[in-house]
Amino acid sequence: MTSALRERFWERYTLEELTSAEWEALCDGCGQCCLLKLHDEETQELAVLNVACRLLDTHTCQCSDYENRFAYVPDCTQLTPALVREFTWLPATCGYRRVAEGRKLAGWHPLLSNDAECVHRKGVSVRGYAVSQDDVPEQQLESHIIAVLPM
Repeated sequence: MTSALRERFWERYTLEELTSAEWEALCDGCGQCCLLKLHDEETQELAVLNVACRLLDTHTCQCSDYENRFAYVPDCTQLTPALVREFTWLPATCGYRRVAEGRKLAGWHPLLSNDAECVHRKGVSVRGYAVSQDDVPEQQLESHIIAVLPM
């Protein structure tokens, strides 16, 4: 059973005040948070790869087993309001990050466009460039770095 979403909740409430249904609806479906990252302890940099979690369907950019993801991917991280503010690697386009920073949602966001495909057409999602971690041997991960970010 899903609860109704409050009108324009993302503009009227903080992340902490959202219902679980509103929290889930705030996800823009880009899949960027499901890309693997390598943390370099020495340089304190975070390398973002074009390699997605094995559960991410790289076409739909949706988790293939969202309800049971922690059983299959123990290091999967549940985003929370506190983590959204801590994870500087979340893209500037991320609905969670935008609301946390007091910014408006992008016009292509499904809550505004009523079109879940819009994020893909705008080129914001990982569709078309992410590969599954099942297709990349661990020793080749470093060759899939697409960005290096300071921590």
